[in-house]
Amino acid sequence: MLGGIDISILGVVLAVVTGFGSYILGRRMREKRQGKRRAKDRAAAQANETRQVRRARERREQEGK
Repeated sequence: MLGGIDISILGVVLAVVTGFGSYILGRRMREKRQGKRRAKDRAAAQANETRQVRRARERREQEGK
């Protein structure tokens, strides 16, 4: 007993599992959100490129494939 509160082993295990699940879910959601933000930033940067810069980038991307 801790201050009149009875903590069972099952309760502790349930709390740990729930906390771990919440951590994993939060990480995945954060990665997804960051990926979308990176794609949006990349699209915005490409929209501001000059024709010469755009063509040079496209050539580099083709060489990499």
